[in-house]
Amino acid sequence: MAHILLVEDDKGIVENLTEFLQKEGFTITSVDGQEKALALLETSVSDYDLMLLDVSLAEGNGFAVCRAVKANTSLPVIFLTASGDEYSVVTGLDLGADDYIAKPFRPRELVSRIHNILRRYGKANALLEYKGLSVDMGKGTVAKDGREILLSALEYRLLLYFMNHKGMILSRSRLLDALWDIAGEFVNDNTLTVYIKRLREKIEDDPQNPALIKTVRGMGYRMGE
Repeated sequence: MAHILLVEDDKGIVENLTEFLQKEGFTITSVDGQEKALALLETSVSDYDLMLLDVSLAEGNGFAVCRAVKANTSLPVIFLTASGDEYSVVTGLDLGADDYIAKPFRPRELVSRIHNILRRYGKANALLEYKGLSVDMGKGTVAKDGREILLSALEYRLLLYFMNHKGMILSRSRLLDALWDIAGEFVNDNTLTVYIKRLREKIEDDPQNPALIKTVRGMGYRMGE
């Protein structure tokens, strides 16, 4: 999964964001100031796939970092800004930032934006595979043993979430949060049950005894060991 350089001097944000993004499968390196960020990029810029950059740093500022990054590298940058700070947003975009997100932000919205930028730069996994099941993220198609399977938009997103979190037990509440963010509308518990049932009917050899999306009693669901 992608390696993200987080440039942020708020220790609480660094700890919480690092923990969350690591659970999402990302590798995180963090620094707390302008000079440290630039020194790190000077020696190992190829190690990173994306930068999360706070505009306001105790040491230096995010604008100087973004300017240097965009002048010398092709590293994508997402600005973290204070809510309603229009000046920072405009300045960051003018300097070449690829996107911005205002604090406080929903972590899953940030993850979605990260994935969008990585796909734009060709750094995301284009093909996901598991036990004969394949998802071509570039084309948005799904196949089982070489035969294309037609999924609804929400079924596709649900499958993509399972494929990106193989081996992890995903609680119903976590899946609901993910689908809510993706769909842009509330998805209730009954709807989740229906979509998991429909998805299993389309991808499992025996939907009554699923081998791909397994139920972990009392905990949720898991794809993979």
